[in-house]
Amino acid sequence: MTEMVTCIRLCLDCVDICAATAGVISRQTDYDANVARPLLEACVAICKSCGDECERHAHMPHCRVCAEACRRCEQACRDLLDATK
Repeated sequence: MTEMVTCIRLCLDCVDICAATAGVISRQTDYDANVARPLLEACVAICKSCGDECERHAHMPHCRVCAEACRRCEQACRDLLDATK
């Protein structure tokens, strides 16, 4: 079970960063690239790290699902970053 410590920590970090990013990005306010871009970049980074770690444990169904969700979120954030250049 100790091999899951990193995975669990990354998943918890991912939840926090994704929730903060979603909250800020989805507000009905003017877009501020100085705020949005670093959040999106952080979300890309944590989703990549979490997805990579969860893929190491893809034999467990919940890790496989988490890895897939991380990849989708990572790509969505990359798409938003590309759209705001």
